[in-house]
Amino acid sequence: MTTAPVTRPTSKTFKKLQAWLRSQVGKAIEDYGMIQDGDKVMVCLSGGKDSYTLLDMLMSLQRRAPVQFELLAVNLDQKQPNFPAHVLPEYLSQLGVPFRVVEQDTYSVVQRVIPAGKTMCGLCSRLRRGVLYRVAAEEGVTKIALGHHRDDLVETFFLNLFHGGRMKAMPPKLLTDDRRHIVIRPLAYCPEKDIARYARQRQFPIIPCTLCGSQDNLQRVQIKQMLTQWERESPGRVDSIFRSLQHVSESQLADPQLFDFQGLEALRSPQTAPAEPPETDAAPLPWEL
Repeated sequence: MTTAPVTRPTSKTFKKLQAWLRSQVGKAIEDYGMIQDGDKVMVCLSGGKDSYTLLDMLMSLQRRAPVQFELLAVNLDQKQPNFPAHVLPEYLSQLGVPFRVVEQDTYSVVQRVIPAGKTMCGLCSRLRRGVLYRVAAEEGVTKIALGHHRDDLVETFFLNLFHGGRMKAMPPKLLTDDRRHIVIRPLAYCPEKDIARYARQRQFPIIPCTLCGSQDNLQRVQIKQMLTQWERESPGRVDSIFRSLQHVSESQLADPQLFDFQGLEALRSPQTAPAEPPETDAAPLPWEL
C-alpha cells in the first residue's frame, strides 16, 4: 500500500482557513519568541492531524518569515502492532522536507510495566519524550516543535486543577528541566476544530492513536467532553478560558510562593495612626490551633 499523493486544495474557503491558521501560528511564534534566526527546528510527527498541520504551517512560514530557519521532521516508530511504518516516510519524501524516522520499541516497555486495563499514555509519553530529546541533541536541534493546540492547553489546565491540585497548563514555550532543550508549541492559538477542518481538506494520511488499544476512560477524554459541552452551551467559553491563562493576576490568587502577601504592610500608604488597642493580659492566640 502506497501513500496517496499530497493533496493541496485550492478553494477560497480552504485558502481562507489556511491563511487564518498560518496567521495564528505566526502570532504565537512572535508573541513567545519561539523561533530565531538560524534555528534548526525539529518537528515531532506522530501521524495525527495536529502534527501534520504543524509541519504544513511551519513549511509555509519558512518561505515568508523574516528570519531563516531549518526544519527537520522526526517520527518515532514505537513498534506498536500494525503500525504502518511506510506512511510517514512516503509522505515526507513527497513533501521534500528533511526527515528522520527513529525506531525504538517503547511499546513493549509500556506493555510490561503498566497493568492490563490501566492508562498507558503517561509512561508512553515520558519514554517518547526521552527519545526525542536524545535525537534533538544528536541532530544539533535548537527548538523542538510539538503539535499541541489551544484545546490541549486548556484541557491540561483542568486536568491539573481537578486531579493534581495545581494551577498549571502547557506553556507555549518551555525550557526543559535539564536546561538543554527549548520546546515550542506553535499551534497554541489554534482551536482543535479548525485544525480538524484543515486536516480533512488536506487529506493527510492519518495514523490513528489507538494502535495500543482503546483508552476511552482517560481523564483527558472526560475533560474534553466537559469542554465540548460548555462550548456548545456558551460558544467562546474555551477561548475565554485560554485568554485567562495569558492574563494571570498573581495577587488575586493564594500562592504565597508566587506573591509576597507577607510584604503588603510595607507597601501600604501612610494613614493616620489607629487608636491604641485596649490593654489585656491575655496571651495572643497562635495562628494555627
